[in-house]
Amino acid sequence: MAIALIPGSFDPVTCGHVDIIERTAVHFDEVLVAVIRNPQKAQALFTLEEREEMLAEVTAHLSNVRIDFFKGLLVEFAEAHGVSAIVKGLRAVSDFDYELQMAQMNFKLAGIDTLFMPTSPQHSFLSSSLVREVARFGGDVSSMVPEPVARRLKEKFAR
Repeated sequence: MAIALIPGSFDPVTCGHVDIIERTAVHFDEVLVAVIRNPQKAQALFTLEEREEMLAEVTAHLSNVRIDFFKGLLVEFAEAHGVSAIVKGLRAVSDFDYELQMAQMNFKLAGIDTLFMPTSPQHSFLSSSLVREVARFGGDVSSMVPEPVARRLKEKFAR
């Protein structure tokens, strides 16, 4: 069974994330979406559990997708779950520079390949940090995130 792993912080999940998950699900028997807390990013807006819930809700239509979260090395998590390949979405050349180094390190550590999938053009400008910033100041992000995520963002910033 071919299992793909899509890791990310998903804080919050965007339409770009869902696009990559849906397209990956067509090519693999199973897709494991792994929610991480990225120590290189600022304080998370949503807890790991909230992000896991949102991802489960927006991917419920995909029978071969499951959501989990982890701490530690990605390759150790991948090995423990029998992952065939790591899939990373790329928005721009700048993403590739960083992701290539990560892919090479992951291959060196565990022999796991990383496959790069270009983001669909309509989502190429999206990032979770930009969505958070727009939502924080009351901007309309309804076209950038799935409806359940837009609702949670509204609730989060209404406080």
